[in-house]
Amino acid sequence: MKKYFYVFTIQYLGYRFHGWQKQPNVKTLHLMVDRTLNFILEGKRFKSLSSGRTDAMVSAENAAFELFLFEPIEDEDAFLDLFNHNLPQDIRATSIREVDAEFNIINHSKIKEYLYLFTCGEKCHPFCAPIMTTILDNLDINLMKQGAKLFQGEHYFKSYCYKPTDHGIYNREILLCELVENTMYSANYFPKNTYLLRVRGKGFMRNQIRLMMGTLIDLGKGKLSIEDIKTSLLPSSETKMAYIAPASGLILNKIEFE
Repeated sequence: MKKYFYVFTIQYLGYRFHGWQKQPNVKTLHLMVDRTLNFILEGKRFKSLSSGRTDAMVSAENAAFELFLFEPIEDEDAFLDLFNHNLPQDIRATSIREVDAEFNIINHSKIKEYLYLFTCGEKCHPFCAPIMTTILDNLDINLMKQGAKLFQGEHYFKSYCYKPTDHGIYNREILLCELVENTMYSANYFPKNTYLLRVRGKGFMRNQIRLMMGTLIDLGKGKLSIEDIKTSLLPSSETKMAYIAPASGLILNKIEFE
């Protein structure tokens, strides 16, 4: 049977979901997407495949999944409207495009950009919790900006992988890593000063960005030094970074297919 292939871009607030991947007895993003597709396709055969997984409570501005069908979508705009009408309010599809059989959403070369939104020094309004991490201690933001730049380039990232093995590929390149003042997100209940860690690369290991963020937080608290971070990125390093920053501050911002 002839197959038809479509790529969807979607946004979601991950705070009430247990990540993307389907799991027994919990609500996941893939579960809700497939339930919605099954309803609007009225039981017709389909398969959906994501470009990657996100952990519990992680959000996305621009995630993607591929839809495999055995009948073409006659009106893509109408299908997108119908899809959004039936999705939960914390998931929104933003685009749809047809691709050919050569396209593989997992193996196709892509660059991902993640953001980590945080603030420090005060207790925040509870409404901040779904997308922003609050560090109650004061942090040395200027020192953290210096530390973020150390991750940029090709380094040995074994210290920034959750439960690494002796067989992993830890030499990786980060195309961009910067800590900047937040100008992307705003709300009248946000604190005055908020910040973003922006990270771009072709592939990230499990909890890598949250471990990097956790390391920068410890740097800002004075628990680690710039030299500690430099040493942790060497192939000879035996350092184990232990602090994984909370998931709710992490946002998948872009996926760029090459």
